[in-house]
Amino acid sequence: MENSTDRALKLFIVLSRASKVISEDAHRLIDKYGLNPTEFAVMELLHHKGKQPIQKIGQKILLRSGSMTYVVDKLEKRGYLERLLCEKDKRVTYISITEKGVELIESIFPEHAKNIEALMSGLDAEEQDAAINLIRKLGLSVRNLS
Repeated sequence: MENSTDRALKLFIVLSRASKVISEDAHRLIDKYGLNPTEFAVMELLHHKGKQPIQKIGQKILLRSGSMTYVVDKLEKRGYLERLLCEKDKRVTYISITEKGVELIESIFPEHAKNIEALMSGLDAEEQDAAINLIRKLGLSVRNLS
């Protein structure tokens, strides 16, 4: 019988390997369009949520502010994003997706969503719901440890 440490290590390895395989497959599609996963995440967030303060984008996609600025700079140079100064607080900069960015994300997202659906199809709907709840519970418990 496994002890709690062995079981925890096994779970960590299984989660890590599954995450790596799933991410690599999902990123292959994004790479085809000349984006890296972080760039795609920023554009997807802005497309679905509208303009956001640059700090909030970093928080939502778990990226440090220095890295966030670099990603936004790259996407802005390519014409996919634009910076907008906040009228009420000049210290706040909003990032908005441009029409060119919308066209790109709308050309990628349906295929991306289908790909994710296929990647998750190893579990039926009930198993997916159970996995969502268990992994969320695990993530929240780890956050509470910090």
